[in-house]
This record gives sequence, C-alpha cells and structure tokens, in this order.
Amino acid sequence: MPYQHVTFHQTGSLAVGGRLLTDDQRSVQSGRRRSNSLTLGHRACQGCGEALGARYALDAVQRATGGQTIAVNATGCLEVFSTPFPETSWQLPWLHSLFGNAPAVASGVAAALKAKGRTDIRVVGQGGDGGTVDIGFACLSGMFERNDDVLYICYDNEAYMNTGVQRSGATPPAARTATTEAVGPEPGNRFGQGKNVPLIAMAHEIPYVATATVADLRDLEAKAERAMEFRGARYLHVLVPCPLGWGSAPKDTIEVARLATQSGVFPVFEAEDGEVVGVSPIRHRVGVRDYLRTQRRYAHLFQPDERTDIIDRIQRGADRNIKRFGLLPAGVQEESAS
Repeated sequence: MPYQHVTFHQTGSLAVGGRLLTDDQRSVQSGRRRSNSLTLGHRACQGCGEALGARYALDAVQRATGGQTIAVNATGCLEVFSTPFPETSWQLPWLHSLFGNAPAVASGVAAALKAKGRTDIRVVGQGGDGGTVDIGFACLSGMFERNDDVLYICYDNEAYMNTGVQRSGATPPAARTATTEAVGPEPGNRFGQGKNVPLIAMAHEIPYVATATVADLRDLEAKAERAMEFRGARYLHVLVPCPLGWGSAPKDTIEVARLATQSGVFPVFEAEDGEVVGVSPIRHRVGVRDYLRTQRRYAHLFQPDERTDIIDRIQRGADRNIKRFGLLPAGVQEESAS
C-alpha cells in the first residue's frame, strides 16, 4: 500500500496507539493540525458512514493541498445533513450543485481556476451513489473523457438513503430496499443489474482510480492524498455503511465495512492509467454469511428459511472478486462460506 508501514506490536490488535508514533507516522485524524473539514453541527444519523468518509477524505485532501481546496457537492444525504439553511458544517470553500451535475460543476470550477492561472487551488467533486452511479453518471463520464483536473469522490451507501432507501445502480444483489421488496423467487434486488463505476472509470484510463472503506482510515487517507499527486481526472469510491438503510447497528459501522472487504464483497484496490497497481489483501477471510447477517436488509435470506441458493450466489461473486484482484495472499487460510 502507498502509506508508510507501521509495525503492530500488540498481538491480535489491528490498532496502534497514536502516542507511540511520530508526527509523520500519525494519521490525519490523529494529528493536531487536522482541518476538520466537516465539523460539528451536522444532522447525520448515528453511526453514519458517509459523515466519517467525507471527513476522513477531505481532511486528507486538505493536508495534501495545504488547505487550498474547493469542494463541489451533489444533492443527497451528505448535502442535506451538513447544510440545513442557514447553517453549514463545512470548513472549506463548498458549493452545492444539483443531484446530477456535480462532476460538471466541479469541471467548470477547475476550468475557471485554470483560466485565472491558479494552479495552487485544487477541486474535489463529491456525492453519494445515487448522484454518482445513476443521475450524474453522464456528467461523470464526460469529466473522465475530458480528463478534467478534478478528484471525484463517491460515498457509496448502496441506495438512495435521503429519499427513503430506494434502489440505486450500486445496490447489491438480494438487498431489500423500498423498491426491491423481498417477494417472489428472487428476493430483494435482482442479480445482473447496476454498474461497477470503479471499473468503468478504469476503462476511461484516467490517471488514478481507487476504492476504499471507512474501516481502514490509513488506507483511505493515503489514497486521498495520493490522488492529489496527479493532475487530470481522478476517482475515489468509498464504501460507507448506512445503519438506517442497511439495518445495521450504529455501533457496527466500521465492523460492517471491514466484513465487506474481508469477505471479498467489496474489493479494495487502486489503479493508474487503467491498470491495477495495488490491492489491500484480505487479512482474515470470512464467508459472506458473516457479512450478510449484520444487516436487516438481508434478513429475508435467513428467515423463515435460509436461502442457500441466493447466499451461495453472493459467495460466488465475492470469490470472483478475490480471484480477479488477487486479494487472497499466500498463507491466508481459506474459510468456508458457512
């Protein structure tokens, strides 16, 4: 991974005390000079993964740019809970656009800065999966095709959470939403629908594409900072569990995101110019059942009767991710899907 390796001396621990690290080894969030781009006063739900992801990513970008950042935000949960008129929780220049044109507005801001000769100010576009994968997809593809100097961040909570948990193009198979109720022989969201935007971004062969989750702070921060080392279009896709829409416990947001990666459901990687250059290998592999059971949106797969056919199909998808990206290094024990 691109960030500096830190040896963990505590057996069985996945964390290390900040006081044991020098200033240059500490994460942005544990540093004394973090910018707190998204600060107190917002109305996010308890345990909101998107609030965490936005703060983590933009604080890292602010450190990389020396505080010279403009953010353009699509309509959605992040915009609604952070800027209830006339208040705001943002501590950086921030613009709200429509639901579907944040990439275009961000491109316009970047073009204006270029015309003024301001190469010191960087632009970040951001939105949820609804505004990115669906409504704003054409604008995003145009931004990629033109190679506009914008980092676009998608905070993916896998549905339209702000308007009542409706299905989006990022909703996973078999997940129950308000528009994909668990009825019929194929309960929940259908298989074979939606789109994989990180792979589509790679197909545009833009300078930098990466995925991340809120479960690995250092990885997310490192990728946000790495993205700012490039000029041109860049894309960061962050998995941000939503306790409300997923039916998970607010206290389990980080654990749910970690299970998504350790099961292979959500592969974590980075690519440059259309080629994968690094992956986050699975450290403690689990079956998809461990991930699915944490969320009520999959409860229909376990009761009144367990849908082993559907669960096994989800497992095959996770296994495909593991094989495609080489997520299972030698020495990591293979565990069954049970």
